[in-house]
Amino acid sequence: MPTSYDIPEVIDRREGPYGEVVLRRHGTLLQIIANGCFLMDTSDGRSERLLVDAALDALDGRAEPDVLIGGLGVGFSLTHAAADPRWGRISVVEREPAVVDWHREGPLAELSSRALADPRTEIVGADLITYVHETSATYDALCLDIDNGPGWTVTEGNGSLYSAAGLAGCARVLTPGGVLAVWSARPSPEFEGSLRNAGFQGVRTEEIPVARGVPDVVHLGVRPG
Repeated sequence: MPTSYDIPEVIDRREGPYGEVVLRRHGTLLQIIANGCFLMDTSDGRSERLLVDAALDALDGRAEPDVLIGGLGVGFSLTHAAADPRWGRISVVEREPAVVDWHREGPLAELSSRALADPRTEIVGADLITYVHETSATYDALCLDIDNGPGWTVTEGNGSLYSAAGLAGCARVLTPGGVLAVWSARPSPEFEGSLRNAGFQGVRTEEIPVARGVPDVVHLGVRPG
């Protein structure tokens, strides 16, 4: 773990389609920063793994369900899904080319190369908000981890994903009985209400305790069908 006197080292800094993205090393950890906002690092991953497991557990036992992961990040959700033979197709939508590069040829490849080589895995270079409204593909589970939460977005435009229209887009790509799972750095009763208003059933929130402060959570809802 980093100590108080460690100074983060910038490994790569790029101007992407949505602003600046930075990969840093802080002690033994790798960190992704977007427009000055800390997104995630390689310190834990419990809540990102819960995102995938909770979605699978909420499904109705169908064989080899397909999952769409929104956001590649440091790869925790992808690698966890690829390690589970129960999943069928594993698609990851990532809008930042730099993040994909860091996984394919950069320092994050150490974490994700095996998952990327899995024949079930595909990386889609697109903005998730646009993708859910335009793709003809459907999935049994949609796992979203593109922001720090519905009320703490990385870019202003991401807020539309958690609106009525955005949630309708999420429901559009889900098969009947499919599961929407949304990662958040804090609980959001307001977002639970938004899920119910959008027609999702079985809405609930699972928590991951943290050392200090409010817990990370996964919000879950099932598309009727």
